[in-house]
Amino acid sequence: MRDDLIYKILDAATWRDISDADAWPGSEVDLRDGFVHFSTAAQLPGTLRLHYAGRAGLVIVAFSAPALGAALNWEPSRGGDLFPHLYAPLPPRSAVGVWPVDVAADGACVLPAEIGT
Repeated sequence: MRDDLIYKILDAATWRDISDADAWPGSEVDLRDGFVHFSTAAQLPGTLRLHYAGRAGLVIVAFSAPALGAALNWEPSRGGDLFPHLYAPLPPRSAVGVWPVDVAADGACVLPAEIGT
């Protein structure tokens, strides 16, 4: 696992629609909040549990934090943890990895093995 990676959780259909785009303004939640939400590898389990439990058809998309430049800010959120927030459109073409998210029988989202925490 690379320490410089941050992750965006998306519906697989949304990712298929935007993956070749130069820029994407974000999801409805991102647009409402004024920034594109990301998580670190360590934050992904909590984000999946709180916001995506039981949802099938998700992917986790990895981006290099340094490559996103000065528009990426680290701000306190859940439990005071610093979360990466992008105050610019997301450049989907700069993704460095994409993994499907499995859902266990109890509805818990299963973090892909390739993303160590």
